[in-house]
Amino acid sequence: MKHAIYQMDIIPGDPENNRKRVKEWLEKQVKEEKPDIVVLPEMWTTAYTLDQLDHIADLDGEPTRSFLKELAKTHQVHIIGGSFANKAGDGIYNTALVVNNKGEEIYTYDKIHLVPMLNEPKYLTGGEKHAHVFELDGIKMGLLICYDLRFPELARELALAGAEVIYIVAEWPSARKDHWKALQLARAIENQCYVVSSNRIGSYDGVKFCGASLVVDPWGTIIKEGSEEQEETLIEAVDISNVERIRKEVPVFKSRVPEMYQGWK
Repeated sequence: MKHAIYQMDIIPGDPENNRKRVKEWLEKQVKEEKPDIVVLPEMWTTAYTLDQLDHIADLDGEPTRSFLKELAKTHQVHIIGGSFANKAGDGIYNTALVVNNKGEEIYTYDKIHLVPMLNEPKYLTGGEKHAHVFELDGIKMGLLICYDLRFPELARELALAGAEVIYIVAEWPSARKDHWKALQLARAIENQCYVVSSNRIGSYDGVKFCGASLVVDPWGTIIKEGSEEQEETLIEAVDISNVERIRKEVPVFKSRVPEMYQGWK
């Protein structure tokens, strides 16, 4: 499965122009690289303009939902649609969306863990539904949003449900860039799956973001890495057969003794 990962600089508070940039980027990638799947970063429609979200967030997923579905259908490409600010009910959520190459919405997820360091809890509502596995082309996948990466329980639940690829969509700051890489390697090694991430670059409101989007294989080897400064596209194909092979070579899941893990199922 060939990926095109958009390590994007986001225009703060300008959903219309960010959608325009994503559309132009995707059209270029489909024409030149012919990826099976494209990956966008966290909060790519607005960036972390949290105090503006009440006025510029999507309403019940629109227009971003329809925008991504149309792109996917037109270009026959799967889209890991990053995440976007989404006003629903009485809250504003950090919502991820996955659309298949027929333009069908197959998965949504509201970020569970809100980032106190970026003041998310003041403006956003945490997700109330469990993350779960979805499938594209018969491959089982999971998705986490940024701060979720720090919680190994969440990735392990996805792996136990069969996830062979876990996507991380993020706006991860440069101040914690070493954690960004180390945690992805850990999640790949401990769960013996691919980890594919899209992180933004640039800065907003005094916070600089570290880029360094990654593709990590199930052995914990980085097979593709973005720069820390440049907007760019990472192109990388992953061989899913490596997941089964490595899980046989080092049978972590068969060696688990969950009844001995207090507070862990």
